[in-house]
Parts: sequence; C-alpha cells; structure tokens
Amino acid sequence: MAEQYFTENPTVAHDERQIRYNLEGINLNLTTDAGVFSKSRVDYGSGVLIKQMLAQDLVAGKVLDLGCGYGPIGLFAAKKWPDREVEMVDVNERALALARKNAAANGASKVNIHASDRYSEVTGEFAAIVTNPPIRAGKKVWTSILADSVNYLLPGGMLLVVIQKKQGEPSARKLMQETFGNCEILDRDKGYYILKSVKK
Repeated sequence: MAEQYFTENPTVAHDERQIRYNLEGINLNLTTDAGVFSKSRVDYGSGVLIKQMLAQDLVAGKVLDLGCGYGPIGLFAAKKWPDREVEMVDVNERALALARKNAAANGASKVNIHASDRYSEVTGEFAAIVTNPPIRAGKKVWTSILADSVNYLLPGGMLLVVIQKKQGEPSARKLMQETFGNCEILDRDKGYYILKSVKK
C-alpha cells in the first residue's frame, strides 16, 4: 500500500523542489518533497482557505494551523499577522522539517512547529484554528478535528475549514453547526467549501 501524507515517517525517496506562491500581496518561497501533501503545488483548496483566512478580523491571540504539511497556511498567517504567535502541527516528520525550513527561509520568526496527532500535543486557546483536514485519514479523524476545536478556541475565536462537497462538506457543516451553534459558508470555489464557526 502506498504511503499516505499522514504517515509519521515517510520512507519514499526524497524529491525536493521549490515552489513560489503569491496571494494578497504576500510571497512565499517553499521547499516541498515527496511524502508530503500536495508536493507539486499549494493545493487549490488550501489557497481558497488562505484567501478567506487573510480576510478575517481575529480576536487577540495565537493562530493554530492543524495539519500544516510543509507550511503554506501557517506561514501566510505568520506573514499577515507578524505580532501573533502561530503554532503549526502535523504528524508527518518530513513535512514538519520542511515547515521549519520554510519558516526560516521566509522570515517567519514567531512560529512554533511541532509534532501532534490532532490536538494531543496542543495546549492553550487560540484566536483561530485553520485546517485543511486529512480527509484520507478517515472520517473519525477529521470529524474529531472539527468537534474538538471548540475546546481550544478563545471566546470569539474561529474555526476555518476547507472541505470538498464530495468529501463530506454537508457532514462537516452539520457537525460545526451542532458544536458551535453556528456555521457560515464563506466561499464555494470549484467544489471546495470554506466553513467558519465562531465560539460564542
């Protein structure tokens, strides 16, 4: 069975490449590699999510990028809000090494990048939790990411999620509505939905 991007220690041969990504006047130079999610380009859904994230007014506090991969979402947050601490977590050690490399290369200093299976190594509360959840890890995994987020948000803090309709968007929206008492569709783009819930 082929390794998935949520493998802890990928053994597939390295194939590093450089990609550039520009959005809303922020430029990132990113190193990617085999064995991580969307190695050839920043995933389209992540791009739609980043665009909506950058448009949000956040309460004071930290930002969590859950399932950060090689780091595009969290690093855009770090460049947009340089005074905020940005925590970036993943289970994939190769992705985390790339995220650290990319943070240094793009001058993102207030980042905390470390391994965590969902929220297992996360503490504190956040102004925003932003995630492109690992759908292929199974419904039990990605639904727990959404449902448990409320325990890690400050009052007024928001959960931002990208998910395709065909991969479970209706279920995700229902779960977020039940968990938070609210769920807004911020954008629909090529089958990708950006969902937002706010902790009251």
